Amino acid sequence: MDLQLTGKRALVTGASKGIGRATAQALAREGCDVHLAARDGAALRLLAEELGAETGRRITWTALDIAESAALEHLCAEAGTLDILVNNAGAIPAGTLEEVDEERWRAAWDLKVFGYVNLTRRVYATMRGRGGVIVNVIGAGGERVSAGYIAGAGGNAALMGITRALGGVSRRDGLRVVGINPGLIVTERMEAMQRIHAARELGDAERWREMLDPVYPPGQPEHIADLVCFLASPRSGNTTGTVITCDGGMCAR
Repeated sequence: MDLQLTGKRALVTGASKGIGRATAQALAREGCDVHLAARDGAALRLLAEELGAETGRRITWTALDIAESAALEHLCAEAGTLDILVNNAGAIPAGTLEEVDEERWRAAWDLKVFGYVNLTRRVYATMRGRGGVIVNVIGAGGERVSAGYIAGAGGNAALMGITRALGGVSRRDGLRVVGINPGLIVTERMEAMQRIHAARELGDAERWREMLDPVYPPGQPEHIADLVCFLASPRSGNTTGTVITCDGGMCAR
């Protein structure tokens, strides 16, 4: 299937690893020029070189902390005129109300919740009347809430609401806003989260693999990356104001 993405310009945040890295790779392989953003400049430079050599597309990058709103003007200037924005940066820590203190809670929301909001605000303004797609990679923790992931439950639920509210009216401005809720995905973050759960429930973080259900194994970053590509493409041109869950059925069980 031709997704008709050749020549589109995309910005992917959190692009140095995991879902963000897989998404950048998938978009470039579909013919997009991609701008990578994350804090790890060395990883971004290496990925840009690899993707450029593989695909022949223009791959550029900016190392920054998305939580620093003042840096976003510089990011937008370096990224250039965008057709696609993929908000993916941020990792909200696991823990209960008592375990996640105010400093960690605020830092996580500054990066993921306000990072998404502040970058969307800037990019939306440049897409208005010209067209484009904003894809928010959020997380199933906002759909299937847990007191053991309370900061993530609140932050992700907020982003789900923002995505639906903005996407519901964005067509009048000529663009679309959609979201994806990944479930467990094989990444470094997944291991870190499962270690916390194992320490709490089994008394040993090293037993984290026992927390995984062999009948319903975690997904791969490419599952989310491919969905991003489809949602960002004209093939999904009537999709906006919705959040699609891609979690192997977890939230339905």
